[in-house]
Formats: sequence, structure tokens, C-alpha cells
Amino acid sequence: MISHSPQAICDSRNGCRHRSCTWGRSLIFAALVVVSVAAHAQGGPPFRTDDPETPGNQHWEINFGFIGDRNPSAGAYQVPDFDINYGLGDRIQLKYEIPIAIEETRPQAASGADPAEAGQVIGGLGESLLGIKWRFYEHHPNDGWLKNRFGTGLLAVLHHTTAGATEPAQASGDSPGAEDAAEPVVNLSVSTYPQLFLDNPTRAVPRGLVAPGPSFFLPLEVNARAGPIRFDGEVGYNFGNQAVAQSWSRGLLAGHEFTDRTEAYVELYDQQDANRVAAGRGFGQFATGNPKQRETTLGLGGRQSLNKAKTLNLLLMGGRSFQAVNASNSQPSWIAYVGLQVLLGPKQAVTPQVEQKLPDESKP
Repeated sequence: MISHSPQAICDSRNGCRHRSCTWGRSLIFAALVVVSVAAHAQGGPPFRTDDPETPGNQHWEINFGFIGDRNPSAGAYQVPDFDINYGLGDRIQLKYEIPIAIEETRPQAASGADPAEAGQVIGGLGESLLGIKWRFYEHHPNDGWLKNRFGTGLLAVLHHTTAGATEPAQASGDSPGAEDAAEPVVNLSVSTYPQLFLDNPTRAVPRGLVAPGPSFFLPLEVNARAGPIRFDGEVGYNFGNQAVAQSWSRGLLAGHEFTDRTEAYVELYDQQDANRVAAGRGFGQFATGNPKQRETTLGLGGRQSLNKAKTLNLLLMGGRSFQAVNASNSQPSWIAYVGLQVLLGPKQAVTPQVEQKLPDESKP
């Protein structure tokens, strides 16, 4: 449902950098196929692709992720990444994310005109990410395609919800502590998820731990259903700066919800720089002047609920590039995400649809 690290494998704003590409939130186009008709098509942690789902009104989704991305010349890790999300109404999500980041440069022998390089490992506080997701369109089967399909969901915040109305997460039984219930069918939803990446007041940039900021990511997410098939994708553009390349990405998710607590997905992801930044800007692994970079990966991952209320979930994902991997490009030897997801929020009060009255036995 929600999304990934501000650096998610070193620095998501930097597009594909020389040697080790950012994990990041560049522009993504993705589709998610979920075979189970009762399953939510969910992007977000542990995956790179996000989706239109939000936590639900007054609900929290907090992800603690240990993330890695490594190729023969460099590696980037988050130990951990703190991803905090809050539902403002049933269609808006507020986000703050910050990692403890580690950048690794592996020793390289001299090759041709390139001199030998010594390895090093640096760590510290990464960059901050501020985001707001708005699911502005939602369609249900047998409904019209335009009338009452657009909205903000803020009526719930103002306590003007219609009698009997429920938040999507609550109605599906997926709100914290809620029992399982029939999930309302949504066969198409669309959202946007603007995100701003900011450097913190540390020496992370001159030390080469993160790329210079700020930068801005503007995506569009789509979640669709065709019979038992679910599709989930994200399309957007990562606006860099004078030291960070702009970038495009594409992704594909396909998966199945085996039970209401176990789901697994395959993700195909491709990220590519849109321009080349002149030399002399950036530091360390984020130094500029390199050719355009590209990262293409295939990953397998999923989620497993660890308690009956489904408020504590295990997040797992692993993969690697399916292109040639070498020290001169950004294709990773492996990528990984291992984390925990905590869901918090008020339980929905149960209101009987029909109030039964017992006869007064005191009357003759």
C-alpha cells in the first residue's frame, strides 16, 4: 500500500548512478496480477512499485525495512529504513521516511586507463522523504464510470460520513484488530503520490552518503481488476537537479494471495536515466560525469501476517538483475528487503442494521 525508502538502496533521487543504482522512486509503470479474487493488489514495501491503496482513516502503517542493493563494485544498504504512513480520510495518505544508510565501495584493481581504487564503507543518517498519496478515482462493478467516482475521502475526517459507510480497510476486515469480512470489490482505482526528497542537516552529501538535494518525484498509480486478475502499476517522473539525473522507470508485479495472511508476488522492474549530468558535481558514488545508467531487476517477495489480528506482518523480497552485471554498470548482483510492518488504528464500532426489541413481559 504504501511505499519504499527515500534512499531505498542508497539514494532514490539519483536515478541510476555509476556502479550501484539507486533503489528509489523514479517513474514506474507496473501491473500486478493477483489470482485470488478476494485479494488486494498491493505494491509498496517490500516492493519498489507502489499502488493506490491507503491505510484508512486515522490508521497508521509503519514499515521497518533492512534493504540492500549490491553489484561487483559497490553496495548500498539501509539498516533500517523507517517508513511511517498515516491515513487522512479513506483516500489520502501522509508519509515520512528516513533511513540509516550505508554506502560501500569495493576495492577495484587497475583496468586499462582506470586506476586501482581502494574500498571504503561510510554510514549515517540518509535523506528524508515527504509524500502525500491521493486516490482520486475508485470504481466498483455495476457502477457508472464517472458519477460519484472521484473524491478526497475527507468527509470521514470531518465526521460527516454517511450512515453505514466504512473505510475500505475497515470494510475488508483488514483494519487493525478487525475480524475477516467480505471485501468490497474495486475493479479500478487511480492515485497520485507526489514525493519530495530532502537532505538532512548533516555531512551526508559531502561524505558521499547521499546525492545532493532536493529532488521531486511525481507518479501516477493504477489498480485494476479483470475478473480474477488484478493489475497494479505506477507511472511517474523523477525530477532531479543539477547534480542528480532525471529518470524513468517501469515495473511489473504479478502475484497471488494464498490465504488472507499469506501473499507472494513476482516483480519486474526497469529504471533508466533520462539525461546525463556534467562532471564535477556530487561526491563519492554520487559523483557526476558518468554515462547514463540503467537497472533492470527481477524480484520475488511477499507478506506474511504474524498474528491473528494481522497488525504485524513479515515483509520479504529478493532478486537480481537479469542483464549483464559488471563493475562498470549499475546492474545489481542482488537486491533484498527484509522487514516488519506494524498496523495501528482505531477499531470500527459495530452498529446493528436492525435493532431488535424484546417484548415487555411486565405488561399483561
